[in-house]
Amino acid sequence: MELEEIMEKLDETVQKMEQEKLTLEESYQQFSQGMKLVQEGNKAIDRVEKKIQILMENEDGEDE
Repeated sequence: MELEEIMEKLDETVQKMEQEKLTLEESYQQFSQGMKLVQEGNKAIDRVEKKIQILMENEDGEDE
């Protein structure tokens, strides 16, 4: 899943929790889903950071 898609789904989850009258169980399910999306988002950000780091290292190596 792409970071943009993760952020959209996380936003939808937050909106549901803020706007709808949910039971305790439903709130827990939404919260749990949101936490999974946060973890996926963090992994996606880590992947992008690694790619950027590799690109930066390659740029530094070309200057020498």
